[in-house]
Amino acid sequence: MQNSPITLPPPRAYFSSFLHTILQNFQKSEIRKHQSPKLKMTQVKRAVRIANCSGAACDPGFHMYNQAKSGPVDVITGDYLAEVNLANSAEGMAKGTDPGWIPTALDGLQQTLEIANEKRIKIIINGGGLNPKGLAEKTLEMAKEKNLNLKIAYVDGDNLLPRVTSILDKIKTGEYKHLDNANSDVNLAENSDTFMDDPEGMPIVCANAYLGYRAIKQGLDEGADIIICGRVADASPVIGAAAWWHGWDESDYDALAGSLIAGHLIECSTYVTGANFAGAYQYPVEDLLNLGLPIVEIASTGECVVTKHEALNGIVTADTVKCQLLYELQGNIYLNSDVKADISHIKVQNEAKNRVHVSGVKGFPPPATTKLAVFYRAGYQCEFLLNATGYATDHKWDYQEAQLRSKLDEWGVKLDELDFQRVGVPKENPDSQLSSTTYLRIFAQAKEAAAVGKVAAAWMWNGMAHFAGMHASMDMRTVIPKSFLGFYPAIIPQNELEEAINILGSDPKRVIVGPPQKTESLKPRENYTPTNPVSLENFGSTTLRPLGDIALARSGDKGGNVNFGVYVQTPEQWDWLRSFMTHDQMKKLIGKDWKDWYFIERVEMPNIFAVHFVVYGPLGRGVSSSKLLDCLGKGFAEFIRAVHVPIPTKFLPRARI
Repeated sequence: MQNSPITLPPPRAYFSSFLHTILQNFQKSEIRKHQSPKLKMTQVKRAVRIANCSGAACDPGFHMYNQAKSGPVDVITGDYLAEVNLANSAEGMAKGTDPGWIPTALDGLQQTLEIANEKRIKIIINGGGLNPKGLAEKTLEMAKEKNLNLKIAYVDGDNLLPRVTSILDKIKTGEYKHLDNANSDVNLAENSDTFMDDPEGMPIVCANAYLGYRAIKQGLDEGADIIICGRVADASPVIGAAAWWHGWDESDYDALAGSLIAGHLIECSTYVTGANFAGAYQYPVEDLLNLGLPIVEIASTGECVVTKHEALNGIVTADTVKCQLLYELQGNIYLNSDVKADISHIKVQNEAKNRVHVSGVKGFPPPATTKLAVFYRAGYQCEFLLNATGYATDHKWDYQEAQLRSKLDEWGVKLDELDFQRVGVPKENPDSQLSSTTYLRIFAQAKEAAAVGKVAAAWMWNGMAHFAGMHASMDMRTVIPKSFLGFYPAIIPQNELEEAINILGSDPKRVIVGPPQKTESLKPRENYTPTNPVSLENFGSTTLRPLGDIALARSGDKGGNVNFGVYVQTPEQWDWLRSFMTHDQMKKLIGKDWKDWYFIERVEMPNIFAVHFVVYGPLGRGVSSSKLLDCLGKGFAEFIRAVHVPIPTKFLPRARI
């Protein structure tokens, strides 16, 4: 069925799984025996086991198979879509080179259909991309070829490109506002809205609304076994599965909010089982190889336990869960088109080895709007790297920058971006040439390809007048202008969407689910100074050390913004952290990267000893067009953890003082 080796559980794990399956089947039979069909889903049931099989398009299909094979699960969900995936697919579909769905999603289904049919595991993935109908039809064809008893469905209503003219008009008039416009203190990056005035030169290529759980749950209620989605929100498959399993109503906001956070915790593949983990240095490298993907067990209350198959490698601890919780947040209110989740008082506690209990999430009615991701052809860009070794590196980079800028000025070349990024610091008294070598990343953007092309020409003009020891890769393909996409996150009323589930097969059916029955307006995002701060002098003597000596953290992208969550381990450390990590302190830590037009929001999560920040602006128009080397904001947290700050000496491990 596949070339990858099958990971088999050890005897003890296999026996546990076997008993779990027997109990599961017994419980289901008892429910069927004592309940009428109408009441079946209203009773309190055991927690539903939902396994994640993907956090990005790069995750191989074998993960889906392994989650089904390695132990008991009820549902497998997968998140294949970063924001730019759909835009890239749109470009490919226009050229006839892209089917619109994610290839690794198809690969996972090919490997998993038979075992999912055997074990009656539901599968819900957003791997349909721009063409969920196409992937669903392909899946139905495979199921028929294998003579499997599977009902296939797909969710649509997210793709609004056919309404692009109306969408553009409503963005221009402000009816569809930018996601960050609600805060008057936030400034949008330069050129964020220039596409509105040039619909032919900067055409919209993709416009997709973020859908919720309602169509997914409807599909499961209709008996669907496999549901292919397009641009549903990352956690929507998990919410839909839990709401179906427990029979939740739209107004069960606490439960829905709990499942929203459960979905957030597992949506990023191995990010909660040891990957992208600030504390990974505390573990042997061998423990982090071939990481298994997570499982979440969601109770009828919405509380959950994050875990994994015992047979698969990886680590699930309170720390891995807290780090993932803090990833790509917009503050202490996590939004979905179905529910608002207030995580101000969330609790994360180790329950047993590789089992972490999450509680304390509070739910509220959703907003009347949802996110609309608009991508447009923004122009052309190029970049290339030059190396410098050893002595007087700063002067070398000054010389290179002056050469390029002066020639472009002489030629009258106008660029939207021309950035010279100095990466690394040469080692003093180096013991190898590589340790003495750093590089300069030259990045340029403009609306016209011809203007961007002049950058390479200006560099070649001075090609032999270079600084001492200049060298570079002979592969200069990145200097050739290539088109790039701009991103505009708008908000759209949910009652303008036609969110629907489509059942395929001999008795096809389409059900439009409609918007949420109850909504409430969004309040301004919370932003406050330390709560009852403690004087830093009370913590005694300090030692200048990296913040990471006592704190773990995670960061990521939110449109043009970077989020950053940092936490410590003890109540006394928490009193220090929340008092120390002010708005002004955050600016100091950002250092030379801080721009005066940026804006910072700050909140606290006292039960997990965390302070969370959103820094508005660093990613410009978003990932697809950001000039930053760290265009996803993933490295920001590790940069901040490396900055030296005065840490109370009593908090530091003796070996590090």
